[in-house]
Amino acid sequence: MTSLNTKVSRPEFDEVIALIEQASSIVVCAHTSPDGDAIGSGLALSSIIQRRWPSKTVTNLLADADGEVPRIYKFLDGTDSFVPANKYEGIPDLFICVDLSTAGRLADAEALMNCSKTVAVLDHHPYSNVYWNAGLVRPDAAATGVIITEFACHLGAELTPSEAQCLMCALVTDTGRFQYQNADGEAFEVASLLVEAGASPSQIALYVYQSDRLAYLHLAAKVMERIRTFGEGRVAYSYVTTADLSSSGVPLAEMDGLVDIVRCVEGTEIALFLKEVDGGKVRGNLRSKSQLDISGIARQMGGGGHTAAAGFTAEGTIDDVFTEIVPLLINLLALDKES
Repeated sequence: MTSLNTKVSRPEFDEVIALIEQASSIVVCAHTSPDGDAIGSGLALSSIIQRRWPSKTVTNLLADADGEVPRIYKFLDGTDSFVPANKYEGIPDLFICVDLSTAGRLADAEALMNCSKTVAVLDHHPYSNVYWNAGLVRPDAAATGVIITEFACHLGAELTPSEAQCLMCALVTDTGRFQYQNADGEAFEVASLLVEAGASPSQIALYVYQSDRLAYLHLAAKVMERIRTFGEGRVAYSYVTTADLSSSGVPLAEMDGLVDIVRCVEGTEIALFLKEVDGGKVRGNLRSKSQLDISGIARQMGGGGHTAAAGFTAEGTIDDVFTEIVPLLINLLALDKES
């Protein structure tokens, strides 16, 4: 496998390697409600570690106690190996966070991380404080899958076709099929390397984007019907309620693509999608189609993320959250007009 011309420094990977070599039991865990980057990056990393250090016990952990791998990612090798946070027995020597750099997004797995002897992080999300012993967080990377690919290159490890497929799925989903602003030259360089290693983009397209259940399509139609714009047409908005989820039978884990439906409205610059979840909470997704940075608004709402893709979870009803976030979005648009 050809090495990449990376922007990262080798000492950061070497520090992670040192923790791996010192550990007997290792947990690899991504954020709550894992997406394609979280699932793919975690699977590839655990496989790379297990092959390089066969004497280690490596476990893929789901952050949520009642979590499961979303149906659309179950075609990836190893998805049946995930263990929910409350089912893991013992205390790991090393807890590796992938695709998150905010401990609170570990949900039920945070307590286990806090008990672990050491912690490492491999991620591409902005962060405010360091809670790990070693790691690399590079927000300019298109996906955590890019960083895991670079880690493999640093090790001199030849990726297996299964690992390459997991990493390609991570990259494809986090760049929105290479349609988002983060689809830079490095992303395409990594994609080329992964295809050479055995990844199949067409298989990923088939399972992730061309295998929607009829119930999901009916729910998507409802989301389309509800789309409205505000802020002089610069923001598109839609939502789903708990009643929608109950009647459709579509699990929350399969709703990642709904925000992209809202994103498609011509002339808009920001997409806002809200979905009610159990416990009197609302999860929000924000997407920017322009230079507007929506990460600050997500942070004000209790979440975070990237400049063009961010999210949050807030207390209250959809109406409550909508009422709270609209002034923030309007203010962002006003500041953009002034600049």
